[in-house]
Amino acid sequence: MSYTCRNTLATLPRTQRGAPIVLGGDPKGKNFLYCNGNSVIIRNIDDPSISDTYTEHSLFSPSGFYISSGDNTGRLRIWDTVNKEHILKSEFTPFRGPIKDISWSADSQRMVVGEGREKFGHVFMSDTGTSVGEISGQSKPINSCDFKPTRPFRIITGSEDNTIGIFEGPPFKFKMTKTDHSGYVFVVKYSPNGELFASGGFDHKVFIYQAKDSQLIGQVGSPAHTGGVYGVAFSPDSKQLLTASGDKTCKLWDVETRQLIATFPMGNQIDDQQVSCLWQGPHLLTVSLGGFITYLDVNNPSKPLRIVKGHNKPITVMCLNEDRTQIFTGCRDGFITYWDAVTGVNDRISGTGHGNQINGMKVVGSTLYTCGIDDTLRLVDLNTYAYTNVNDVKLGSQPRGMDINGERVIIATVKELLILENGWKVGSLPLDYEPSCLAINPDSGDVAVGGSMDNKTHVYVVTGNSFSEKATLDHLGPVTDVKYSPDGNYLAASDGHRKVVLYSAEFYGPAHNKEWGFHSAKVNCVAWSPDSKLVVSGSLDTTLIVWSVEQPAKHLVIKNAHPKSQITRGGCVLSNSSIVSTDKIPTRKYGKLLAFPNNILICHLYLYLL
Repeated sequence: MSYTCRNTLATLPRTQRGAPIVLGGDPKGKNFLYCNGNSVIIRNIDDPSISDTYTEHSLFSPSGFYISSGDNTGRLRIWDTVNKEHILKSEFTPFRGPIKDISWSADSQRMVVGEGREKFGHVFMSDTGTSVGEISGQSKPINSCDFKPTRPFRIITGSEDNTIGIFEGPPFKFKMTKTDHSGYVFVVKYSPNGELFASGGFDHKVFIYQAKDSQLIGQVGSPAHTGGVYGVAFSPDSKQLLTASGDKTCKLWDVETRQLIATFPMGNQIDDQQVSCLWQGPHLLTVSLGGFITYLDVNNPSKPLRIVKGHNKPITVMCLNEDRTQIFTGCRDGFITYWDAVTGVNDRISGTGHGNQINGMKVVGSTLYTCGIDDTLRLVDLNTYAYTNVNDVKLGSQPRGMDINGERVIIATVKELLILENGWKVGSLPLDYEPSCLAINPDSGDVAVGGSMDNKTHVYVVTGNSFSEKATLDHLGPVTDVKYSPDGNYLAASDGHRKVVLYSAEFYGPAHNKEWGFHSAKVNCVAWSPDSKLVVSGSLDTTLIVWSVEQPAKHLVIKNAHPKSQITRGGCVLSNSSIVSTDKIPTRKYGKLLAFPNNILICHLYLYLL
C-alpha cells in the first residue's frame, strides 16, 4: 500500500471579538492567507477549496518568494515559498511578546513588526536582523503597521493609545503622531500608489491622509460606521476604499470625494461582525467574527458572490452519509458543516441546534441524528439541511457516544445507556463507569461501550428494551473508540496505551495474535473500510496507520498525516481507497499543555488516497 494527500479542506480564520485579524494577499494575486492558531492557511482566491497549510502565522513578502511568520513569543521566521520543503531562511526575535502585524518594504529588504511587551514595534533588515531605526513614541501596543510601497520609505503604525505613529527613514526615526482618533486605532494601510494612507478605529471613524507629509485630507463618512472599524483596503488603482466594521456591514467609498458608493449588509447576528477585509485584484474579501470569508459583489451589494464556510473551532465528531458522497463535521461551538467529498464545497446546517459541543452524529437515510453536551438528541432533515426540532429528546446527562440500529437510537451518557424510539425513552441501564464511546454491531445488534476510566470495553445484548452484559474486554489504558466492521464480524477498539485491538465479534476474543501497537502515543479513533478489510487508526502522535485484517502483520504508516497536530476522534474511512480525518493542535502556555485553548487549530480534513 502507498498513499498521497488528495486534498485539504481548510479551517476558517480564528477570530476574537473586538479585535481585527490579518487577511493578506500574495503579490501575484493568486492566493489569500490568514492564521488560525499556530498555522497559516493559504487559499487560492479563485478556488478557495485549493489550500495549503503552514505551521506558523504568516504574511507574504512583496517579492512573493518568502513567507514571514510571527508568534506570541516574539519569534519571527522567514520561510521559502518556492520549494516544496519551505526551507527556513532566517529566524529572529525582535522583541519578547506577541507579534500582531508584520509589513515588508517594497524591496523585500526591511520589515516592521508591531506589539510586543517591553517595546511596541521594531524595524530591521530581513536578511540579517540588524535594526534600521527605532519604532517608539507610542505608549500602548501597536495593532497595525504598514510600509509605504514607494520611495521615500515611510512607516505608519496604529496603536491602542488612539494614535497613528509616523516614521521616516531609513534609518527610521519617529516623526510625529496623529491624534484624530478618539479610540483604539485598529488598522492603518497605505494606498498601492503610495500617495495616501487610511486608518480605522474603535471610534467608528476612518481618516485619509497624504502620505507625503501625513496631513489629514479628511474623514470618511460622519462617521464611516456605527461600530468599530477593523479593516480598510484600497482598490488596486487607489481610487476606492473598502472598510469592514463591527456594525455588521462593509462599505465602499470614493477616495477623492470620501462619499459612500455602496453598503454591504452582512447579517444581523453577533457572528456577522466584520473583522478584516482584503482587496485583491477584482476580488473584495471580508472575514466575519464567525470566520466566514465573503466575496463581495459591487454590482449587487445585498448578495455576495460567494461565502466560504467551515469551522474555526475544534471538530469533535465526523460521519458520512450512507453513499459516502458527503462528510458531516460537528464542532465544539455546536455548528455542523456538510462537505462534498469530491469537490470540498461546503455549507452549514441551519436552524436551532445544540449551541455547544457535539459528541455524536449518525446519518440514517435522509436524517442526521446528533447529540451534544446540551444533553439533547436532535434531528436534521437532509432534504433541507436544517434542524427539524421534531422528536428532540432531553437525555438527562451528557452523551459520550451514539449509534443507531433500525429505528432505535442507543446513546451512552455519563450516567446510563439509553434506548430511544420515535423521540421517546423506552429503555435504560445505569452505569457504574464513565463511557467514552459506543458502537452497535450491524449484524447481531450487540452494543459495545468503551470505558474511559476502568480501561474496559463492555459488550451488551439488547433484549426488548433491556440490556444484559455479554462480555468485558480488558485494555491497558482508557478505551478511546470502538467500531464494528460493516460485515459485523469484528470489533476494533483503540486505547490510551497506544494500542488498536481487533476482536472477533463471534466470541469476543482476539481475532489474531499480532499486536497492533505501532503508534507512539494515545490512539484517538478507529474506522473501517466499507469492505471490512482495512482498519484505520488516528493518534495523538499525528500519524494515521492502516491495518490489514486479512494480513494482520501488514500495516501502512502515514507519518505526519496532520503535521504538528493530533488526529481527533473524527477520523474515518471514505471508501476502500480513501481516508478522511480531522485534527487539532494543542498549544502550550507558560509550560502547560492546554487541551482546548482559544487558539487551537481545527478542522483540516485531509483526504488520503491509499
